[in-house]
Amino acid sequence: MKEPIEQRALVPYLPQGPEQQKARVDAGFWGKVRRLVGRVPFLEEAVAAYYCATDSSTPARVRGVLIAALAYFVVPIDLIPDIIASIGFTDDAAVLLVAIQTVSPHIKDGHRVQARAALQRLSGETDPAS
Repeated sequence: MKEPIEQRALVPYLPQGPEQQKARVDAGFWGKVRRLVGRVPFLEEAVAAYYCATDSSTPARVRGVLIAALAYFVVPIDLIPDIIASIGFTDDAAVLLVAIQTVSPHIKDGHRVQARAALQRLSGETDPAS
């Protein structure tokens, strides 16, 4: 019998357990999102994935896939440094999009609505560091 697709997801290897990955995401996600509002085209998908990953009704395996991908997004050291203009986020986007496509049935319209609202609030901030 084949494993469900979310068990076979291609997510980056991070030498941390799920608790450490979640802690890293919790600590760094919103700060990175604030810095990237309006600059990264896949940001709404990343925020929707965050809301799905933190939704208690989302299956644990799906949350794990999304947390691992979001941890890669948050980690400052990755395959292609984010500081490199125009291509720095391609690896982050690839990891996130593969994870999101893998678990897409679990990312609900409500998660996307929350993501849009959060990005609208953040884009209205005058100081992204606040």
